Formats: sequence, C-alpha cells, structure tokens
Amino acid sequence: MTSRFPDLRIDGDRLLRRIDDLAAIGPIDGGGSCRLALTDDDRAGRDLVVTWMRDLGLDIRIDGIGNVVATRPGRTGGPPVMTGSHIDTVRTGGRYDGNLGVLAGLEVIETLVGAGIETEHPVAVGFFTDEEGSRFAPDMLGSLVYVGGVALEEALDIVGIDGAVVGDELERIGYRGIHPCPGPAPRAYVELHIEQGPVLEADGVTIGAVTGVQGISWTAYTVDGQANHAGTTPMDLRHDAGYAAAAIVTHVRDLAVRMGGRQVATVGRLDLHPDLVNVIAGTATLTVDLRNTDESLLRGAEADLAAFVADLAIAEGVRIDGHSLARFEPVEFDAGVVDTVFETAERLGHSVSRMPSGAGHDAQMLARVCPTGMVFVPSRDGISHNPAEHTDPADLVAGADVLLQTMLSLDDPDPREAE
Repeated sequence: MTSRFPDLRIDGDRLLRRIDDLAAIGPIDGGGSCRLALTDDDRAGRDLVVTWMRDLGLDIRIDGIGNVVATRPGRTGGPPVMTGSHIDTVRTGGRYDGNLGVLAGLEVIETLVGAGIETEHPVAVGFFTDEEGSRFAPDMLGSLVYVGGVALEEALDIVGIDGAVVGDELERIGYRGIHPCPGPAPRAYVELHIEQGPVLEADGVTIGAVTGVQGISWTAYTVDGQANHAGTTPMDLRHDAGYAAAAIVTHVRDLAVRMGGRQVATVGRLDLHPDLVNVIAGTATLTVDLRNTDESLLRGAEADLAAFVADLAIAEGVRIDGHSLARFEPVEFDAGVVDTVFETAERLGHSVSRMPSGAGHDAQMLARVCPTGMVFVPSRDGISHNPAEHTDPADLVAGADVLLQTMLSLDDPDPREAE
C-alpha cells in the first residue's frame, strides 16, 4: 500500500528540538521529566504544545476532562484521521513516553502544511489527560472518558494520591474545556510510541506494528493486623501486617513465573505503618498489577490471587481488603491498520515485526470507537518510566516517517485498495 505522496518525509531536526523543549518542563536529574497530571508543570507543558498547535492555525478543542484535540481540515468533511498520545509523566519520567506520539503527530501536520498538501479528510493530533494514572487512578483516564468508558461527572470527582480532585485541578490550571464528552469518533487512530520494553532492540528491529494491548488489572490492598512490640511478642501470637504484605509480594511473583507465557505481575507500591524498626506493622497497603494478553488467563491470575489472599487472612489472623483501581480487557487492533503500519514500514526500508504491547496506551481506548493501530520504536535496554529512557534519534525519525505515511494511506478513500 502506497500513499499519494510516497516521498514525503518529516523534518527530523524540528521533531527532536520540540522533544527537548518539552522535556525542559519539569526537569529531573538524569535528563527526564516529572509532569504529573494536572500539576503546574503539566499546565506549562500543555501551554507549550497548544502554542505550537495555534502557530499552525489548527482548530483546537478542549473537552470537559481536559483532552486537547487540534484539527486541520481536509478537502471533505467528516471524522479526521487522528493521532496523538499524552504529555503527562510518572514521577520518574523520561522524555519520550507519550511525548513522542504527540509531537510526531504535530510534526506530521506541519509537514503537510509546509508541503501545501490538502488531505482528503481532516487530520488531527491530540493529547489525553492523565494517561499515566500516577496521580489520579485509573490510568488512561482522559481517553477513557473521551470514548464514553467513564462518565465525565464520575471522572471529575476522582480524588488523587495527594487529596486533589480532578475537576478542581482542571479548573485551577485552566483546562476544563467546554466541548462534550464522549468526543467524536475519528475515521481512524494511529499512535506512535516508544516500545517501553526490550523486544525490538533485542531483535534488531526498527519498527513494531502493534497488534494489540494486553489486559490490565490493578488492585489496592489494605492489610489490618495488630501493631505490637517487636521484642516481646512471640512469633506464633503475631498478627503481622508486614508479613502478610510480604507474602502477597512473593506470591504475585511466583504466580507470574508459574503461569509463564505473557503473564506479568508487579507490586509497585508498599507502605507499612507505624513504620518503626521495633514495632510489628499494624497496617500495610500495597498495589498489585497483573497483565496478560489473554483475558481468560488474566481472570485466572486474578482468581488465584484472590484465593491466596483469603487464605492468608485466615492463617495470619489479619483483615485484608482489596479494591480495584483499574481493569481493562486485552484489546486487538484493527487488522487493516496493523497491515498498513507493517507495509508502510517495509516500503520505507525499515525492519518491522508484529508485536503486542505490554504497556497500556490511549490507543486501546480509541479502539472501542474506530479502527486503531500503533507504531513502536525501540527503547534502549527496554528502560522506560525512568530518566534513563532513550531511543536513538534515527529511530524516532523513522517512527515519525512511518506515522506520516500511515496517516496518508488511511486518508485515502479506501486505504485497503490505495496504490
């Protein structure tokens, strides 16, 4: 499949400059960035990207959850071919996660403007609120609201880890927009992203044509035991919340190893109270992240963990309460869009392979309402959510060129038959 403008390429230097400029907002040691959702640094990042959108004369719309979508009209009306991602980060964020997809999408549109190309359909680039979920759970909140997965009113009432409320923070930073949620479904959506894993680099492949996203199950547990003296309480008379939490940690790892395949499991947060060297922990809080590409296997992992936790509470004489933070089923991307990404990468001379995504992305939400796909580029040593996150500049540019040509192919009246 070839677009109508097969030789068109993005301006790599301009893309790389913008990545550096955005990374300079909320800088942290090691070259990364911290822009937790709806903080002052997030607002500054939003303001910068919106300025670039305005400079291109795009129609900018901000909805009630703070998603920003900028559109360039096409020869005909109707839904746009859309791209985008997010610009919020985790606390220890790198400079490419999410940002690459937004800025590459902006670069695609600027390339079209500079070449004087009028597309058949509108083209759009957007960034979605709170993709990371680090401050407000669940992750991918903005795109979830955009597709109608969560009501706007419910999302606005979410309380963050610091006690802040989504709606209040949107008002405070000036990004509680007037456009309705759910938002209009695009003609198609394709997202460029770093892999955030080691597969492409290990295989020596430049482009990943992403086939789908694995399912995600996040659960928060609170263990209530009995705080007591560490020296005078016999081991068989303890109700140790710390031990119970540690047992969950080890079971979660053992569960993933035992299941094998694509099952992964993580305890990413663990706190003990009163957190003193000579006191048995009376309370423990922890989070469990389970993921699998197969929904039935993911359900099996959830059931295994639930049974273990119930037995553990009885055995240790503690109370363990769990509540879901996020639950998303695995998503398969549109075969036509995946094929377009794959064929485009091959045509541009890049090595390419089909692969699932281990991380969650806004694209998995957009897949509910339109044909969707993703383009991956390698992550050095598979590192992400870390200031050491790195993708070679040549790979960033290659991914953006694949994005450009994929969007042009999807813009054709019948992209499956375009020559």
